[in-house]
Amino acid sequence: MKLAPHLHRIGNDIVAAYLVVTDDGVTVVDAALPGHWKDLVRELEGLGLSPADVKGVVLTHGDSDHIGFAERLRRDHGVPVYVHEADARRARTGEKPKVSTGPMKLGPTLGFFAYAARKRAMPTAYVSEVVEVHDGDVLDLPGAPVIVGMPGHSPGSIAVHVPVADAVFVGDALTTRHVLTGREGMQPAPFTDDPAEALASLDRLAGLQASWVLPGHGAPWKGSPADIATAVRAGAA
Repeated sequence: MKLAPHLHRIGNDIVAAYLVVTDDGVTVVDAALPGHWKDLVRELEGLGLSPADVKGVVLTHGDSDHIGFAERLRRDHGVPVYVHEADARRARTGEKPKVSTGPMKLGPTLGFFAYAARKRAMPTAYVSEVVEVHDGDVLDLPGAPVIVGMPGHSPGSIAVHVPVADAVFVGDALTTRHVLTGREGMQPAPFTDDPAEALASLDRLAGLQASWVLPGHGAPWKGSPADIATAVRAGAA
């Protein structure tokens, strides 16, 4: 789905990944679930492109519903996979602490896990080799993605700011649709390691210039990053 010039989404409001498309090739932000591979190929073919045109995958963090087809791109097409150093082990092995899921409703929770099953969430395809990134890095990839450290959901959670796409990709730093309750609107994401730290990290988005705020779960949000922290904290309350 084309959202704007240079900006495409695959998946849906349950689980999504994004493509930054430029004349220099494609940067993929997050890799959703393994079964989204066909969605990726279909979206690329619609643009007259193929996986060979993908120059890199940038993961907002190392959780299983964000690394989906990353290893397939790396293994079969030589595409480097970038992740913050603090989440590198998580992306390679799945090692993570057990955290509270928070509120749940039966229907949305079953819907989330059923969708994940259809998209072959299990077994998880961990990423054998990653390129570690750090807060403030500007990657030599299409769109020149800027790494913004956003610890909280996980130690290595990041936002990815891509000025050419007028977008900031926030992963699970927030959600606009809670996968376990179905509640819509700006709010904290479930399965967060350190909720207080995650809320504090939102202030780091305030200085970014973008019209699109793009979470890993929920509808894309059009608005200023300067308003994010206030909106999410209101949603938390």
